[in-house]
Amino acid sequence: MIRSMRPDAVLIQAVIAGALSFAHLHDLAAAAGQSGWKAWAYPISVDLLLVAAWRRLRSDGPSRLAWCWFLIALVASLGANVATAGFLDLAHPPAWLRFGVAGWPALAFLGGTLLAHSPTTAGDRVPVLPAPAAPAPAPETEPADVPAPAAPLAAGEDTPALPAVDPALAVPVPAALVAHARKVADDHRARTGSAIDTDTLRARLGVPAPMADAIAAQLT
Repeated sequence: MIRSMRPDAVLIQAVIAGALSFAHLHDLAAAAGQSGWKAWAYPISVDLLLVAAWRRLRSDGPSRLAWCWFLIALVASLGANVATAGFLDLAHPPAWLRFGVAGWPALAFLGGTLLAHSPTTAGDRVPVLPAPAAPAPAPETEPADVPAPAAPLAAGEDTPALPAVDPALAVPVPAALVAHARKVADDHRARTGSAIDTDTLRARLGVPAPMADAIAAQLT
């Protein structure tokens, strides 16, 4: 079955634009003194250099070399289109136009050779910023064992009292210090006939008040 052919607007537009640009380049080359087949070769050379630079950009990625020759070919094509619109007197072309058209073959050959045989190095590539990485999902953690809250007190129920703490056990006292304190207490009883009080014991031993209370509790 023959496949039906439908006109593509983009393809038609490309053919028309290419034909017009081709004709403008031919007319400019002919006006600059290139006659016969040479005038027709100029638009082919410009378009081939433009396509070669574009293929290099598509295959190897953005690079300074490919962009340089792509812009050179684009300026040559665009300049020919503008020059043939009446901005230049093609019957009497200026000297710089003749010079540029005469030197174009060597320039196009150099550009095509570099595009075909020059490898794209890391420094020649145009740097592309990486896309921001998506944040990593937070790891699922098992909830820690949380102690159950104490049951609320019923109405009228008293708060349970905390167990009493023995002051002798509240502050740790070395056994050697207790033995020395006992000797001090015995000496005080022998001299005064009464038991030593906490303030006197603290002054004689040179210890803080909590420790003196703990020692006095162990002496009784």
